[in-house]
Amino acid sequence: MGGDRDGNPFVTAEVTREAAEIAADHVLRGLERSIERIGRTLTLDAEDTPPSAAVVELWTRFEGAEPELAAEIAKRSPDEPHRRVALSLGHRVHATRIGAADAYGSPEELLADLRALQTSLADAGATRHAFGGIQHLIWQVETYGFHLTELEVRQHSQVHAEALAELDAGGELSERTQEVLEVFRAVADIQRRYGKRAAGRYVVSFTRSAEDLAAVYRLAEYALGADAPTLDVVPLFETFADLQAAPGILAEVVQTAPFRARLEATGNRLEVMLGYSDSSKDVGPVAATLALYDAQRDIAQWAVDAGIRLTLFHGRGGALGRGGGPANSAILAQPPHSVEGRFKLTEQGEVIFARYGEPAIAMRHIDQVAAATLLASSPTVEQRTSGAAERFASIARVMDVASRERFFSLVGADGFAPWFATVTPMEEIGLLALGSRPARRGLSVESLEDLRAIPWVFAWTQARINLAGWFGLGSALEAVGDEQTLREAYREWPLLHTMIDNVAMSLAKTDERIAREYLALGDRDDLAQIVLEELRLTRDWVIRLTDGDRLLQNKPILQRAVQLRTPYVDALSLLQLRALRALRTSATTEPVQTPDLQRLLLLSVSGVAAGLQNTG
Repeated sequence: MGGDRDGNPFVTAEVTREAAEIAADHVLRGLERSIERIGRTLTLDAEDTPPSAAVVELWTRFEGAEPELAAEIAKRSPDEPHRRVALSLGHRVHATRIGAADAYGSPEELLADLRALQTSLADAGATRHAFGGIQHLIWQVETYGFHLTELEVRQHSQVHAEALAELDAGGELSERTQEVLEVFRAVADIQRRYGKRAAGRYVVSFTRSAEDLAAVYRLAEYALGADAPTLDVVPLFETFADLQAAPGILAEVVQTAPFRARLEATGNRLEVMLGYSDSSKDVGPVAATLALYDAQRDIAQWAVDAGIRLTLFHGRGGALGRGGGPANSAILAQPPHSVEGRFKLTEQGEVIFARYGEPAIAMRHIDQVAAATLLASSPTVEQRTSGAAERFASIARVMDVASRERFFSLVGADGFAPWFATVTPMEEIGLLALGSRPARRGLSVESLEDLRAIPWVFAWTQARINLAGWFGLGSALEAVGDEQTLREAYREWPLLHTMIDNVAMSLAKTDERIAREYLALGDRDDLAQIVLEELRLTRDWVIRLTDGDRLLQNKPILQRAVQLRTPYVDALSLLQLRALRALRTSATTEPVQTPDLQRLLLLSVSGVAAGLQNTG
């Protein structure tokens, strides 16, 4: 937050600076309190616990820089050299927070001082002090530095291209281009004050060529010349076509001078972000899942061949149409070499509260993800995953073609976009004070091309249809037809197993009775029939493949949780339907109590999202 400006005009360079300052202030206050608390416990006499030469030197330098404060600390800590030094370090952290003269230049300087203090205590026999609180403090500084969170800047490739065109042409710059350049200056300021880790990654949305990535370094040079910040440029491949083109783009861009220099400086480390949302909106959830697997496989193999230490950054959301679902099972279904002990993902919306709001649940979730990351890198799991993918490749091809055909038969139908906006609260969702960017990129509801993927998924969820999470799977499985082979694939192919289980969860939260009422708002029986037929077909296949007579019968705890929440969500959905019907009616007649209806609708949207979960 504060760095992702793709499509959001309110995330400016000033906001980025402010976000970094807030996070830094928080962690520096914490470090300051911790050092002072530890310092008060170091009541160790110099005769019994003599200081090392390094600790003596630290105190001597502090006396020279801050004689009055040093005298006060010495008075409070007579003949207690380790306590004196610890308290002096606390003062320097305080100076760093407020930007005073005696500030630390980087977290590494503080770490060096803490390690000198630790070594001195250990050598003097005070091992409990050395490896107790001080060690925990060292771990905190190593983890959080002076920045707390690594702020990642993100911008759309088209914005960069237009800014460069202006800069190359010369003349007066537009306000937006000036803002683009100011962002690089903000990043440089943040790095100078809080360290390079504070804001070192720059994500390029809709990366479609090597030039889109090289543009970042050119813009940084325009902004600051030789004083440009240190940047690791991260491509974000989002659409179906971009995922297919990714390996070629990466192979080209690593040959450019700025990328070669960064690879040499980082030990050939490269981060690549994958978008789950737009690919699903492009070709449907089934084809997108298969395309993402293929892209990861090809990118990972390219990295192995090129000697690159790859980290794949998964832009997953909470909803199944945006890569949601249990993270640990998704990790175990990744292609060989795509994890290698490194896994990065986004956590968004209500998922943050659900997974991290309670410490015990947060620890369990992190344990599961960490365990899956280690297991996915093992030769046994990699061989199983790749072997199953090869064995069932023919099934994947059939499912890909059939699911896309079914998906396009719906979204490609005449009048689909306005029908979609009518049968879901898509337009009204844009009124909610949430989200990192506007619901659309500027086009009208007549086109889905520029509708962002988040409201696409969210709107279908609100209508209790969840179409973005399952549509096309029934037709894909029907096209394969061989139930015995599909059962075998479900047991042995992690990718299909995860897909089926996630769809089962999505369908369990779908309510056909309520969905019918939403679909009836659109007065297009042909489109409503396509949705309902695919819903029944998908539900039938999922139940058959999971060996039950109801959804989630193989996951009784999850099944029970969904059943307990459903009645409460149903009531909210019916209230939302009432408001939506009235708003649709008032659009063609005299508006009646529209503000009240909108408030009722927006309250119901929040309630349904909280009750269903997996919606963000």
